[in-house]
Amino acid sequence: MDAAEKLGLATSPPYLALSSSSNVNYANGVNFASGGAGVSNATNKDLCITFDKQIEYYSTVYASLARSLGQAQADNHLAKSIFAISIGSNDIIHYAKANTAAELGDDGPSQQFIDTLIQSLTGQLQSLYNLGARKVLFLGGPVGCTPSLRELSSTKDCSALANAMAVQCNKAAEAVLSGMSAQHQGLQYALFDSSAALLRYIDQPAAYGFAEAKAACCGLGDMHAKIAYTPLSHYCANRSDHVFWDFYHPTEATAQKLTSTAFDGSAPFIFPINIRQLSAI
Repeated sequence: MDAAEKLGLATSPPYLALSSSSNVNYANGVNFASGGAGVSNATNKDLCITFDKQIEYYSTVYASLARSLGQAQADNHLAKSIFAISIGSNDIIHYAKANTAAELGDDGPSQQFIDTLIQSLTGQLQSLYNLGARKVLFLGGPVGCTPSLRELSSTKDCSALANAMAVQCNKAAEAVLSGMSAQHQGLQYALFDSSAALLRYIDQPAAYGFAEAKAACCGLGDMHAKIAYTPLSHYCANRSDHVFWDFYHPTEATAQKLTSTAFDGSAPFIFPINIRQLSAI
């Protein structure tokens, strides 16, 4: 999802790809994301840059801007910026794959796992606020109906556990952001429940222009979800009519629809405001 494009902005460069720490590189945005990262540092450990490390990298950018612009001007610049955070789906996917027989209960291990994630997320969001974040876009990733989780089921159904955990995580994240907004003057946020938005395409694919809502477009094995895309992978004839590109990620066609919903939509998919409204504040 590229909200920057809809805002008329260039895509932010990856932080580690920048050749220098010049503020010229930082002024129009920086991307700290790392594929596979989760709220928990244990998720895909040693295979990605953890969210905590990403925040640490951002803190160096914050310090650099403060030194060159002065604290007041740096804070003013950052207060106008949107901090887009897409995190949590990898944590849930890994938990669901390792606990296929688990159920979500009020006091069970799955709920305890969510509670631990939210405790970590609360501290991470507070750190970002302390480092100048005033406009936060939080995206709860689509998880339970990914081909990777469907493939584990004998019936090829969505993972009820993963979907239930995603609902609980999004509710908890919204409570955290709402509480922070009430506590901290100037903090505005938008939460995009992409899982709920995506389920529309899963449940009624034809109504949204899709022909295939279960299998991936690219991959190998059952539902193209056994092995990721490789030079030997099978490719679908028309990726635009597939909801999923590979066993985890949506196609560009899906991403464009999700972006439109996040940008101009409303509750229950994005709330309390949408991206367009957040950017205008």
